[in-house]
Amino acid sequence: MITSMTGFGRGEASSEGISVMVELKTVNSRYLDISLRLPKIIQEQELEFKELLQQSLERGKVNVNIRIDKANTGKPEVTFNKKLVRGYKEMLKELSEAAGINETVQLSDLMQFNDIFESREEDEETQQLIWELTQAATEKALTMLMNMRRQEGTQLENDLLQRINDIEEKLDTVLEITNGRAEETRNQLLERIDELIESDKIDEERLEMEVAVLVDKMDITEEIVRTQSHIKFFRKAVKNEESVGRRLNFLSQEINREINTIGSKANDSEISQHIVQAKESLEQIREQVQNVE
Repeated sequence: MITSMTGFGRGEASSEGISVMVELKTVNSRYLDISLRLPKIIQEQELEFKELLQQSLERGKVNVNIRIDKANTGKPEVTFNKKLVRGYKEMLKELSEAAGINETVQLSDLMQFNDIFESREEDEETQQLIWELTQAATEKALTMLMNMRRQEGTQLENDLLQRINDIEEKLDTVLEITNGRAEETRNQLLERIDELIESDKIDEERLEMEVAVLVDKMDITEEIVRTQSHIKFFRKAVKNEESVGRRLNFLSQEINREINTIGSKANDSEISQHIVQAKESLEQIREQVQNVE
């Protein structure tokens, strides 16, 4: 079963009034590209977080969004700098005395200085708890993400197999047409030889060249056999449990090369029509393969 590179997953974990939510969104990419910006409190675990994602993901661009909610702990996110508060208080007191104003310093006066407030530093125990909740939420998000990617992968698999079947049917038809034209090709060749003999302009080297060129142009059996082999490996890869996006991309390129050769050598309008239809199906396959992990 193949896996799509497109998906979304969300996971949440909470304990002791702290809640962590992790959202993962993946889109197409040739390699595994993790776009990550962790909250400050768990920035030291960035490498561990990436390793956690790499256990489940092999390809795709991954966008990560993490939200930490500590509102239910009853502790404010900010605190104040006691030294700065005392410093501002003394400064305001001296300012009042210098101005001849006999008023005491009020709390509202100190609130005018924003730099007295700063983010509250969490203790090591709380930091460890938040990291454990982040890991738990990420595991849930990955489970949801992988389920979605597998579901879309199933749809991709059905579509790819249907289109590769269409290509094989077109090649079978082309092969039948080619086999049916064998006698016609032989007669054309004999007529060409008779013309050369009757005109007394026969040249053995020229004759051999004419025969070789005509036979080479008409014989597309080898290309069809190679294409059928690529199709066989394509089906096998689609059913593989491993990451097969790159392999499918390579096989689709090989199939495209062989089909182009068949179209250029066929020199027949009926065959060309089937080849055009096969190339349309192949183009859709090549687009879909870009989304396979």
